[in-house]
Amino acid sequence: MTVNHKSTAMLHQIRVALLTLGSATKGELCEKVGISFPTITKLIDQMEKSGEVTNLGFDESSGGRPAQRYLYNPDYMLGLAIFLERNETVFTVFNCLGEVKKQGTYKSVLGENLSLLKGLITDILNAFPSICSIAFGVPGAVENGKIFYIPDYSGFHDVDLQAVIEEEFSLSVVVENDMNAAVLGYHHRNDMEKRQSSVYILAGNNGPGAGLFVNGDVVRGKSFFTGEVSFTPIGGDQTFYEALQGEKREQEEAISRLVAMMTVMINPHTIIFNKEEMEQSMLERINMLAASFVPKEHLPDLKTSDWKEDYLHGLKFLAVERMLRQ
Repeated sequence: MTVNHKSTAMLHQIRVALLTLGSATKGELCEKVGISFPTITKLIDQMEKSGEVTNLGFDESSGGRPAQRYLYNPDYMLGLAIFLERNETVFTVFNCLGEVKKQGTYKSVLGENLSLLKGLITDILNAFPSICSIAFGVPGAVENGKIFYIPDYSGFHDVDLQAVIEEEFSLSVVVENDMNAAVLGYHHRNDMEKRQSSVYILAGNNGPGAGLFVNGDVVRGKSFFTGEVSFTPIGGDQTFYEALQGEKREQEEAISRLVAMMTVMINPHTIIFNKEEMEQSMLERINMLAASFVPKEHLPDLKTSDWKEDYLHGLKFLAVERMLRQ
């Protein structure tokens, strides 16, 4: 469907409304999105012809002419989420409801050049030609689709991954830092209110990182370097990264200090850790140690979660946003 920018914006409103309402008549859509009936009719007719919406037939009459009801086809467009890790590359194909069509694991592409990643994408697109958006997660700092800090992976350093993939495959692409995607995914998986702030902390295979969610959005900072907590000075001349290389007691001390710092800086409701990295007993000791730096009543709730699921959910959310704006 060829549409101008204004029509694209209206299509986005209609898609979101249909998915929110479950199904709707043209009149209900007019009321929901504030678009005129003739325009709604024109766009819905186009969407029905392309298979994007399904006509469910007429509603029961309440005295006047019965209205036709429409249902959005969630498989009309598909999304692809790919996250790049030291030991693996994980991908998920899904529809606009987040329903998974295929999920798999591929060898790590980070130590290679971009051709290996492009080959993987080509294979997935051949199997799922309806994919129209891709969300990438990377263990590095990202500014508007460009990876500008990713230690140990020179093949991806200073690569504008968004531009490269969009040009190669003519798809809508978003590139996000792994921890930003994880904290975003955690919020949406748990239906948290926008006003609730949180911090997601990971030791990780690529060094520690954090994602911050404040006032309904991910915090990226002046130079998109927010969350690179490996550089945080913990005590003396030791950084957070260096402290995590020590004994378990040193690690707990370092994490408790970071929790205290986050508490006094942004006072989050929740701090989340990867459940594969954090036992409940360790979490309790960290909470106790943090209370020696900050009054206990101000400390956030310390929780564990499935980092990989949060990460993928965040990437899926970003891809669906792009998908619905086609």
